[in-house]
Amino acid sequence: MSEHGRGAPALDWGLERPDARLRDLLDTPTVVVDLRVLRRNVTSLVGKLGARGVAVRPHAKTHKSVRVARLLADLGATGITTATTSEAEVFAAAGITDIFVAYPVWAGSPAKAARLRALAEAVPQLRVGVDSVAAATALGAALGRTADSIELLIEVDCGDRRSGAAPADVVAIADAARDEHLRVVGVFTHGGHSYAAPSAAVGAADDEVDSLRSAAELLDASGHDVRVVSAGSTPTAMASARGGVTEVRPGTFVYGDRQQVMLGAVAASDVALGVATTVVSTAVPGQFVLDAGAKTIAKDTHPMLAGYGYLPAYPDAVISRIYDHHAVVEVEGARPSVGEMLILIPNHVCPVVNLASSMVVVDGESIETWPIDAQSCNA
Repeated sequence: MSEHGRGAPALDWGLERPDARLRDLLDTPTVVVDLRVLRRNVTSLVGKLGARGVAVRPHAKTHKSVRVARLLADLGATGITTATTSEAEVFAAAGITDIFVAYPVWAGSPAKAARLRALAEAVPQLRVGVDSVAAATALGAALGRTADSIELLIEVDCGDRRSGAAPADVVAIADAARDEHLRVVGVFTHGGHSYAAPSAAVGAADDEVDSLRSAAELLDASGHDVRVVSAGSTPTAMASARGGVTEVRPGTFVYGDRQQVMLGAVAASDVALGVATTVVSTAVPGQFVLDAGAKTIAKDTHPMLAGYGYLPAYPDAVISRIYDHHAVVEVEGARPSVGEMLILIPNHVCPVVNLASSMVVVDGESIETWPIDAQSCNA
């Protein structure tokens, strides 16, 4: 049976039902964050990896929040990671000075080239990624006189088969980058195949470490500087922090989500983000309908998870169908009344945050609304 649905064991979720204060304050659907849980998550990982001499560079594509980024820095994180140029622009404008765009950047269009030049001039420590000779050449041409103001990391494929060069190809890419006056400082990878199942993380972490080591050794032997060896993913963060890796780039660990709980990467009690949602219909027997549809909780599923999210207050319920503004929940036995407010745990938190413009942040007795500054910054 799929995890977190009919027949699944009960778990101690950090978020279950909105308390009376939230029920009085919130209109739904609304993203809600428990800041105390977030702090605990970050402090724990930074402390554990710091003891190994490995830095944590959180991926801001998960939280997309300037205030969260500053909080993570206060808790010991080292810089930020972004997926897009527009995310980097938002954080740079807010004064974040250490940014890595961990993506195979293509700078061949005039518009992208101009934006990258402006970033290179604005950010004291800007790193970007490439995974081909063509991308390195285009980036050098785009940056022109600002080329030496950024640091370049070469992406290596470690088995995820998404993007990244084979380790054997990194020297050719680094040579092309050097010809364009770009400073190659290391390599990075993403063990995305760790998301396949709970048992996949250890092997994916081994793949990250082995691929990065091979690429770094080839670069070093060819006279290239290798100061940064960067691994990344929440499931592999602990297991890949070894063997020459200097930093990890997890994102989801900050908030957690249902998928990470299923994978064993975070505990249910460490999930810091949920969506407050209201029951709007019980007209059809055996089901109820929530006001958090696809435009709030996205449509991510996983083969090992039942439905489109999880309701800790109704652990046997399954969110079986989803529309733009409706989530249909199948339930056996007792069901909530119309008007009841619940907390929904997303399957995958990153697209949920990207769909929201703000979040309600609870910190003990304090309740504030924080903007999601880099919402929809996808270019």
